[in-house]
Amino acid sequence: MDKIVLKNVRCYSYHGCLKEESVIGSDYLVNLSVYADLNKSASSDQLKDTVDYVLLNKIIKTEMAVPSKLLEQVADRIISSAFKSDSRIEKCVVKVSKINPPINGDVEKVSVKLSRKK
Repeated sequence: MDKIVLKNVRCYSYHGCLKEESVIGSDYLVNLSVYADLNKSASSDQLKDTVDYVLLNKIIKTEMAVPSKLLEQVADRIISSAFKSDSRIEKCVVKVSKINPPINGDVEKVSVKLSRKK
């Protein structure tokens, strides 16, 4: 199976369990891999024959704009929206990382990674 990867999509969002996180917000990185058969697009050179990564980026931005307490929920929404957007997608892997999380320690980021197959 072939793969399309969006790496380190930067977002500013308002996720978290602390009240301050929903007000102040934080920086996030999202990595999304979608798996599909890309043979047709490889030979046709036509956008209509592939999974549109511009649309995948829009899905990430849209779902990251919806505040959630848990990164797990955000990641699951990204996967669900990707599957709905293109029937050719067979598998999705998404990692959502919160940069400099407020966990009373020197931590660069925390991440949640989900993987789903149709």
